[in-house]
Amino acid sequence: MPLTSADEIVGPARAATSGVGAFNVVQIEHAEAIVAGAERAGLPVVLQISENTARYHGSLAPIGLASLALARAASVPVAVHLDHAESAALVHEAVELGFTSVMFDASTLPYAANVEATRAVTDHCHRAQVWVEAELGEVGGKEGAHAPGVRTDPDEARAFVTATGVDALAVAVGSSHAMLTRDAVLDFALISRLRSAIDVPLVLHGSSGVGDTDLAKAVAAGMTKVNISTHLNKLFTRTVREQLDAAPEVADPRKYLGPARRAVEWEVARLLGVLVGG
Repeated sequence: MPLTSADEIVGPARAATSGVGAFNVVQIEHAEAIVAGAERAGLPVVLQISENTARYHGSLAPIGLASLALARAASVPVAVHLDHAESAALVHEAVELGFTSVMFDASTLPYAANVEATRAVTDHCHRAQVWVEAELGEVGGKEGAHAPGVRTDPDEARAFVTATGVDALAVAVGSSHAMLTRDAVLDFALISRLRSAIDVPLVLHGSSGVGDTDLAKAVAAGMTKVNISTHLNKLFTRTVREQLDAAPEVADPRKYLGPARRAVEWEVARLLGVLVGG
């Protein structure tokens, strides 16, 4: 299957008031599991590679090219997306590698500087027909900056989208990154106001902290792209621990990474069903 752009996945989902799962890749087993889960569900998916993951691998190319190869071979639409890039140079590298979408995060900058930096990145990406997501106001939970009270103002969001030309917007509505429990309290009324205020898809970051029922409610209220990372990492790590506890003498990493990969595959399939109302 030809490589799919995020716009081809997220745009129709927004029109249908449906949700799209965007899951973070840490190593190739994650990418394989996410694609297999999407194929099991028969639904499209977004593979996300963060700036932190690129740094972990030494550069974006190794894990990025592997993810692109898996996306091209998939039987369902799979987009490969650069997540939370604070470096414009990394965005440019992703575009050169063939990523079809990026998330540029200048949310820690003052508003005017965020607009200026995001506009420049958007102009560059649009010249290459690459879809751009941005963030207005820190969602919270990154680098210890837990800020559950932060909320995105709909009027400011509308002005930001107009000024930058971005294709999707991550908004702060009560979730936080890297949550280990699924008890975040979302502001569904605010999600609805944001959906009415701007004409681009809304993105829910920190969705690992949101339970199934509230994920479905968030989509019904107006969220489209739903980012999940920590939840799958917890499952992957727990499965590895269980495998090693059961067979502490094992030396072949495939013996414990394989079951972890299968566990994530099944959970991705299940979560994609939640997001489309299945």
